[in-house]
Amino acid sequence: MKTGVFFHPIYASNYWPIMGSKFSRFPETMKEVLEKDNVELIKPQKVDEKLLLKVHDPGIVNNLKGKPYEEGALLSVGGCVEAAEKVYRGDLKNAFVFNVSAGHHAGPERAWGGTYISCTGPMIINLKEKYDLKKVAILDTDSHHGDGTRDIFEDDPSVMHACFCSTQDLDKTGTKIDVNVGWDISDNMYMELVRKSFISRARRFKPELIIHELGHDTCRGDYGDRGLSKDLFIQLVREIKDLAEDVCEGRYIIITMGGARPDISEYIHPPMIRILSRYIK
Repeated sequence: MKTGVFFHPIYASNYWPIMGSKFSRFPETMKEVLEKDNVELIKPQKVDEKLLLKVHDPGIVNNLKGKPYEEGALLSVGGCVEAAEKVYRGDLKNAFVFNVSAGHHAGPERAWGGTYISCTGPMIINLKEKYDLKKVAILDTDSHHGDGTRDIFEDDPSVMHACFCSTQDLDKTGTKIDVNVGWDISDNMYMELVRKSFISRARRFKPELIIHELGHDTCRGDYGDRGLSKDLFIQLVREIKDLAEDVCEGRYIIITMGGARPDISEYIHPPMIRILSRYIK
């Protein structure tokens, strides 16, 4: 099996809300890893509007139409849905999904912060309807609270959602976790919080799939700076991949989230793909 890398050329050619043009030198910057036999570059297709309407109020979907970021958002979510199907079915071992204009601030009735439709909502609802998905864990390591993702799955205990942001909370089911990481945290302390609040819980929860909403806005010098180094993100992926191998047969999907600095994106994303593809036979 292979690692699927979902990327559309328009991500490189446009300037996107919040994240700017950080993908302007892709896929060239990951050429070396894409040449591996166990990595497949996949051009996503647009998500079906009918699926979006199972997650969002019609106003959210209609408001996207005609906007300069519409095509990017629809392709991003389409890539997420396709990646989830292929990983869950076993057509791919795991996946890395590039994303623009969609993400964790898009809920049933509102969307903001440069994310105009949800990535995880359509992925999970599609898997539940087509394949009877029982449990899924979402790890959100963007700098900001994933309020849209939480609003979609607030009352669904089959979806574990752990968000590392600026709030501290744990619901009575133990599946909705918020961890306040502060604004000046070391790499080691951040990883300890992830191990304690997500990895240990996920081992007990036993999801069939792990979805990682991974922003690099938390990196030093980016707009959501929490004091983390570029190398932290690579270590984070390494440990979550190991977790996925232990609890859900390696079914792990990374979705790029916040962050605007191209130098950080170009530093962290190719090695993340390399980690996903390592030891795949």
